[in-house]
Amino acid sequence: MFSTKRALAAVAVVTGAALALAGCAGTSEPASSFDPNEKVTLNFTWWGNDDRAARYDALIAAFNEEYPNITINGQFTDFPSYWEKRQTEAAGGGLPDVWQFSDSYLRQYGEPGYVLDLATVADYIDFDTFDEALLGTGQLNGTQYSLPTGYSAWANFVNDDLIAANDLTAPEGGTSFEDFTAWMKSVTDATGGKVYGGTDVTQRIQTFELVLRADGKNLYTEDGKLGFTEDELKAFWESGAAARDGITVPQNKLEEITPKSGFGGNLTASETSWSNFLGGYLADSGASSISLIAPPTAKQGSKDLYRQAGLQMAISADTEHPEAAAIFLDYVVNSEKAGEIFGTTLGFPASSSKLAGAVLEGADKQVADYLDSVADRIGDAPPVPVVGYGALEQKFWDLGKALGLGAITVDDAVKQFFDEANVVLQG
Repeated sequence: MFSTKRALAAVAVVTGAALALAGCAGTSEPASSFDPNEKVTLNFTWWGNDDRAARYDALIAAFNEEYPNITINGQFTDFPSYWEKRQTEAAGGGLPDVWQFSDSYLRQYGEPGYVLDLATVADYIDFDTFDEALLGTGQLNGTQYSLPTGYSAWANFVNDDLIAANDLTAPEGGTSFEDFTAWMKSVTDATGGKVYGGTDVTQRIQTFELVLRADGKNLYTEDGKLGFTEDELKAFWESGAAARDGITVPQNKLEEITPKSGFGGNLTASETSWSNFLGGYLADSGASSISLIAPPTAKQGSKDLYRQAGLQMAISADTEHPEAAAIFLDYVVNSEKAGEIFGTTLGFPASSSKLAGAVLEGADKQVADYLDSVADRIGDAPPVPVVGYGALEQKFWDLGKALGLGAITVDDAVKQFFDEANVVLQG
């Protein structure tokens, strides 16, 4: 991990220049070595909730004990508002010095040069604590633009309290989609709709991704194109028709409790999502026990799961303090203190040094055990997401909800998605 002694000896070689409004790549120029006595202020921002904010506040306080000369101005907002603000800042050259990043936006911010090449501040960051696959989640065309805070895998959450209270049989992990739909039907039928078996899994692009990966494909290609056809998307959404017909929780009921999910609102006995959502689901549902099991698969024995390291940290290319920004980024992704404070809430710790500080007990240990349980199903990470992937993911979800409301046909949903994709990918 980065040390104060190392900071005194290190000399950074470049810093990103300010970017033009058009978004052209930044140039580099010589930078002076880091002065540990210079008073520096960094702007740092993230998306999340009050719990995440409290953890970051604690981490910043711990960081300032070691680096009292580096002041961190922290701000946070919800996920959609976060990226709207970043787009505005990028156009005006005012991105934060350090910011919580996502691999979904790697092309969008990396290709035009909005984020710093971390190799230019390599003396201040320990990369050896990450394995190559996890480092790759923050790389584009061989350049390291960001580092992951942790990783997750797609999982199926089961509310043990609802299972016990309604004398139900818990589902098995890793079944076929057909068998899982049959289990959801048994729950809905047994409770008379008091508790539904689950939410329509075809609403989420991640489920479609599992189906594609089981067949050796991905959502997108290495050159930034969609990796599937209209017919494949049509078949996928049509496969959810039976579940939407009285088996899964009706979409209108979900609209009534938003922003909680059906699972968080105790309307469903199961829900699929990323493994690091366990803490949030426990808080939302009030359940005393939630199990994590493997999600359904389209092909037994396939490597359809992967370690998703979407939550990352990046530095603005036009920061005036690249060395100090790198020191803080290293602290967030590598320090044992970060592991102690965050546990698995930013994903299972991606670096060995951060993991060393994490106390894996309770929900954190449960997430760790789940990741171990699906290790044989983990395949290679998918290609870097296409530019605009975040918008396409939301469009997919919105269309899935519209299908659940009966407001649109599958054919129309497919057309609307590809129309949107054509605009986004050509933009």
